[in-house]
Amino acid sequence: MAKLFICGAGGFGTSLSVMCDQNGQTVTLYSPFQKEIEMLSSEREHKKLLPGIVIPMSVQMTWKLPEQIDAELVIIATPSFAVRSACASLKGHLAPETVVSCVAKGFEPETLKPLAQVIGEELPENQRVMISGPSHAEEVARGVPTTVVAASDDQAAAEFVQDILMSPTLRIYTNDDVIGVELGGAVKNVIALAAGITDGLELGDNSKAALMTRGITEIARLGVAMGAKSETFAGLSGIGDLIVTCTSMHSRNRRAGILIGQGKTALQAIEEVGMTVEGYTATKCAWELAKRYQVEMPIIEQVYAVLYEDKPPREAIGALMGRSKRHEAESNWLVK
Repeated sequence: MAKLFICGAGGFGTSLSVMCDQNGQTVTLYSPFQKEIEMLSSEREHKKLLPGIVIPMSVQMTWKLPEQIDAELVIIATPSFAVRSACASLKGHLAPETVVSCVAKGFEPETLKPLAQVIGEELPENQRVMISGPSHAEEVARGVPTTVVAASDDQAAAEFVQDILMSPTLRIYTNDDVIGVELGGAVKNVIALAAGITDGLELGDNSKAALMTRGITEIARLGVAMGAKSETFAGLSGIGDLIVTCTSMHSRNRRAGILIGQGKTALQAIEEVGMTVEGYTATKCAWELAKRYQVEMPIIEQVYAVLYEDKPPREAIGALMGRSKRHEAESNWLVK
C-alpha cells in the first residue's frame, strides 16, 4: 500500500482519488480552494464533473498543504496553465525521494515549455513521470478498462508509477520518450477541436477520418523535429488519445468545436462549455512551435485562423482541400 497526494480536485484528480482508493492506496486529495474541498468533503461527490461517483470516506481531503507531504507519489492533476504554480507551492514540502507525476496535457503558454520541463525547473530534486493516453475522467472513475502510458527519463521512476497505479481497470505501459508522449497528449486537443467543428458543420465521417489521419501526421512531424520518436505517435499517447478525444462527447475540446461549427465564436464556445478547453491554448502553442521548428502544419494553421483570427470554418476547410498536390508518403512519419 502506497501513500498518494493528488494535487488538483477537478474531474481527473477526483477520479484518480476514487480509483486509487479502491485499489488499496492511501489517498489525500488536495486543492488550494477551500470552498471546493469543503463541498467535496460534505457531499462526497463532484456533482458538476463526476455526477453519481461517490468519493469514499477513506479519501482524505485538504485545502492546506502540510509542512511535509507524507507520500511516495504526488500526482499533479491541474490544468496545464496551473502546473508551474502547483509545483511552486509544493517546494519545501516534498522529500527528494518522492516521485512527482503529472496527468495534465499541454504546454506552458508563456514559454512553450513541455510540462515535464516546467516540473523539473520547480522541483529539480524529484523524479518526474508524465501520464498520458486515452483516459476520460468520467470513465476512469467508473472503472471502465483504461490503458495509458507512464513516460520518464528514469525507467525506475516510470516502473514505480506503473506498480502503484496499475489495477484491474487501469493498465499502464512505460515509455522513455517523454517529449513524444507529452506532445501527442497536448496537440491532439487541437485536432479534437477541429473534429468538433466538422461535427458542428455536419460534414460526416469521411471528413473526420481524414482530419484525424492527417492530424496525427502533423503532430508526429512536429514531434520528430523536437526530438521525439516517430513510433510514439502510433501508440496510446498519440493515435489512441487522438481517437478518444475526437469521437467522445466527454471531450470538452470536441464539444467546443461543435459549437464553433454551429456558428459560435471560440470564446463564446468556451464560455458555454464552462470548463477549461485545453485545445484553445494548445492551438496557439502548436502554431508558434511549428514556426519555431519550421514544420509544416496546415491543419494547425487553419485551426489557429478560426480560433484567433475569426476565419469562417468553411473557408478554413476550403484552404485545406485546395492545397497543392502531394504524395501521401511525403515526410511519412512511419517510414524511417
